[in-house]
Amino acid sequence: MLAGASLSDEPGLVCAFSIFLVPLAGAGLALVNTGLGRSRSAAHSMMSSLCVFSIAALAYFVCGFAFQSLPGEPAHVLSIGGKTWSWLGDGHLFLHHVAFDGSAASLVVLLGMLSAGLAGLIPLGTGADRWRLGAVCISTILLAGWTYPLLAHWVWGGGWLAQLGANYGLGQGFVDSGGACTIQALGGLTALSIAWILGPRRGKYARDGLPTAIPGHNAVLVLFGCILVLPGWWGLNSAGAILFNGVSAGTVMLVAVNTLLSAAAAAMAAALITNARFGKPDASLTANGWIGGLVASSGACAFVEPLAAIFIGAIAGILVTFSVEWFELRMSVDDPGGSISAHAMGGLWGVLSVGIFAQIPPRMFPGAIESPTAHPGQWLAQVVGIATLIGFILPLTYGLNWLLDRMYPLRVAAEGERQGMDLHELGAGAYPEFVTHSDEFIER
Repeated sequence: MLAGASLSDEPGLVCAFSIFLVPLAGAGLALVNTGLGRSRSAAHSMMSSLCVFSIAALAYFVCGFAFQSLPGEPAHVLSIGGKTWSWLGDGHLFLHHVAFDGSAASLVVLLGMLSAGLAGLIPLGTGADRWRLGAVCISTILLAGWTYPLLAHWVWGGGWLAQLGANYGLGQGFVDSGGACTIQALGGLTALSIAWILGPRRGKYARDGLPTAIPGHNAVLVLFGCILVLPGWWGLNSAGAILFNGVSAGTVMLVAVNTLLSAAAAAMAAALITNARFGKPDASLTANGWIGGLVASSGACAFVEPLAAIFIGAIAGILVTFSVEWFELRMSVDDPGGSISAHAMGGLWGVLSVGIFAQIPPRMFPGAIESPTAHPGQWLAQVVGIATLIGFILPLTYGLNWLLDRMYPLRVAAEGERQGMDLHELGAGAYPEFVTHSDEFIER
């Protein structure tokens, strides 16, 4: 249920301030992606991040908000089994008839532009060192103009996932406070699609199929990016909880504490695991754990106690650490930024954690069950959401990018990858005064 927040009341002011923090999450993710890639593609990575944010905002302006819409607004519906299911918003293109006066609709528009940009940034870490800038831009149009608003309508716009409680009594319907599903899991599954289409980087896998380590070029950027994303995530989780779950302004403190504790627990879990396995903590995996903890917190941040947030984060850190290895060794998926593990796996766990730990007041979701605590039906609603992500959204985003690859190849030519994305696509490197690494240290 969309809260009637506006700048004339306290929740509206807090929500607006929270939204203004969200770009910090984008800046932090851009630094993490860049630091985990090669030095000869650093400028290309940052340039791609800026283009993604820009194009996502424009695509969402053109049609994204019209497709996402708001609860109670006109929508395309289907009648199945005597029940009405909303599947796509039917709003006006180009933000026509949206009053930019601090109303809930105007706040949702700004948050939607930034959220679509965040979702588009996530695959950049996976496609690092080989994903063409032009292809990145077109793929972002597809994500921000269609896939993101479609899923956001289902979850936040009064769509069929949100209606699971009213139509079938499955808890409060599908719940996602800060975008663990609509932003993070979507971005992570898109990253998986991109990894499958692009294939691994040149020299990543030896002839026997074993992966070769290609370390990120700047751990300082990665770790600084981790700190920078924290206030951005505070804003993202707080704004989502106020706008889409109707929580009070005071609940923002609980959201902030839970977000920090989840990230901290995840980072420590990753550090301890890598220290136990390798004799020393691994900086990149700890960073991925931190991001994974933030991602997992987004699902239930407004409806769990701090102790539960620590547990959610710790599980996320463990999951991300082993997921990175599983994708690289078992699935032969080359993911330089760890985006699939941190965002897809962390997001799916964050979605499921709502059904396990959340205590959601039923007054926030009319028509849902009258239970103040977690209910088995809520767990089932979250599972339906996970099944939708894996069974529909993943094939959809893969299919769209596969078709794009047929018309406009996503991967740079071999010579461009060897030369480096900076020089090949931008004509200048990020570090012109230094010698960047060649492929010699990974060639067999």
